Amino acid sequence: MPTVTFITADGEKSVIENAEGSLMDIAVDNDIEGIDGACGGVCSCATCHVKVPAEWRQRVGSATEAEKDIFEFEDEADESSRLGCQVELTSELDGLTVHVVGL
Repeated sequence: MPTVTFITADGEKSVIENAEGSLMDIAVDNDIEGIDGACGGVCSCATCHVKVPAEWRQRVGSATEAEKDIFEFEDEADESSRLGCQVELTSELDGLTVHVVGL
């Protein structure tokens, strides 16, 4: 099972081992500050906005068109932005670190 590290806006690191599901589900289940998942993971809000470091972007993949549409309204969105609900943690992403944008 993969491990993921969330770094919150205040710099706190939370390492979640044996993680399953989307980044949003993992964050909500583990009370990660700044990830609310208000829409329940249907890609209709930005309350699970994370930034993926450059070294992980190719493996994680680019934002979908639906994500890009939402990010048009987010001041802090850039090429590293993803919605956590749209990133499924797999064994290929073991060791992933993401930065929580928070709202």
